[in-house]
Amino acid sequence: MVFETIGIGELLAANLVAVATMMLLLWLISIPLGDVSFIDSFWAFGFVLIGCVTVRLFPFGGVHAQILTTLVVVWGLRLGLYLLWRWRREGADGRYLALTKKAKGNVHLYTLLNVFALQGALMWIVSLPLQLGQYGAMGEPGPLALAGTALAIAGILFESIGDWQLARFKGVEANRGKVLDSGLWRYTRHPNYFGDLCFWWGCYLVACEAPYGWMSIPGPAIMTFLLVKWSGAALLERRVQRSRPAYADYMRRTSAFIPWPPKAGSGV
Repeated sequence: MVFETIGIGELLAANLVAVATMMLLLWLISIPLGDVSFIDSFWAFGFVLIGCVTVRLFPFGGVHAQILTTLVVVWGLRLGLYLLWRWRREGADGRYLALTKKAKGNVHLYTLLNVFALQGALMWIVSLPLQLGQYGAMGEPGPLALAGTALAIAGILFESIGDWQLARFKGVEANRGKVLDSGLWRYTRHPNYFGDLCFWWGCYLVACEAPYGWMSIPGPAIMTFLLVKWSGAALLERRVQRSRPAYADYMRRTSAFIPWPPKAGSGV
């Protein structure tokens, strides 16, 4: 059923319920599996769910809604399928194994709260440009929406190419223990995360042409914090430095996030 008079609060609440239901089901699946790390792929799929719920409950967003829905479906399905393939190929993620070892008491209750509930809440916040940007935007896309669409598409391409280059590199046995410093990885240590940021800030620019869109800035802001300071680059680099001595030199010569030519004398 489509609710023609659905309010913005009702829309946000409906998406929150959809995300909570998805996370509860995934938690139940994780118990017999004994592994929660497949959640990374459903982090991407969850945004597709939010986009579909939003356009179903409020099908009046016009071109802006079509742009945002298309962008998130392409981004979410591409990333989700890639992460699911990587999980099936490489097995449990060491980050989640380390996290579950910290559990005190029932490990399943611990993962429900610290993995599934936490990621569900973050997903709902990060998706605010998608939700608010589809609500009430009328007319043809203006300069912000056009710029945001271009930025989001560039982010998808940048992230996709970075993931493909890394997968190809890791697929060569002779590269085991080595550091990828060619292709996009020559110019930034995290092309996949940089592409992610471009995508979400691009969606925010599109959303800004909707009545409530500007209020969605906590979404890309929190995503930036997650990728740069918390669960993304910072956590990954601490782990990699311990296992790959050459990574310290790679860090010295290569931009942390924004693509930039490597420092002189890098020998690359």
